[in-house]
Amino acid sequence: MLEELSTLMQDSDPATTRAEYRSLIIDQNCLGKRTAATRKLSDQRLSELYGLDPRIMIFRLMRRLWQSDERGRPLLALLLALARDPLLRMTAQPIIRMRTGEELGRQTLTDALNRGTGSRFNEAVLDKIVRNTSASWTQSGHLKGHSRKNRQPVRPTPIVATYALTLGYILGARGHALLETIWAKVLDISTDELIFIAMDAKRAGYIDLKSSGGVIDISPVQLFTDEERRLLHGTN
Repeated sequence: MLEELSTLMQDSDPATTRAEYRSLIIDQNCLGKRTAATRKLSDQRLSELYGLDPRIMIFRLMRRLWQSDERGRPLLALLLALARDPLLRMTAQPIIRMRTGEELGRQTLTDALNRGTGSRFNEAVLDKIVRNTSASWTQSGHLKGHSRKNRQPVRPTPIVATYALTLGYILGARGHALLETIWAKVLDISTDELIFIAMDAKRAGYIDLKSSGGVIDISPVQLFTDEERRLLHGTN
């Protein structure tokens, strides 16, 4: 739902509340939906996928970074969706492992979903999930094509790298482990390249980064509120 998210972000600001997002979608019909039912469904799906609430840390951070990185927005949206949608997350490893130019096989995603869910979905539901997740990976830039989808590499910006590293940091990864999370892997770059891009993010003031003797220390704490810093410190 990248197109809908982009429209919603254009018609709002970082301080917009969950109730105000709901009003924009349902009452003001900023997404141009034809019926009240589809407006409500769009609000439900967007909130499930992205949060749409500045009280949710990972949405608030994405919303802040979104303002500064137009080119990186598809990847910012994907990274947030990966954090919130377990089904999309189950399809990440097959996408990461694909070679450039390789055609995506439906069965590859189906097998990954069956492993992740214990085969609890019937064939019709699996088909829908595969279509939706394939569309998500296409919108993020990892796949190209319509009926046949082929792998292509993405090119993360320093702000996208910042968000990927921050998501790992929130979950407790530190040091070199931050370069090995699922959010880092979907950026399609080596750890050395990620460090290089992270250095640009440091120069822009988004993160702190120190590297010496093979030991790396990355911290995005300046992006957090005082309360978020307190909560994160309490989980370590």
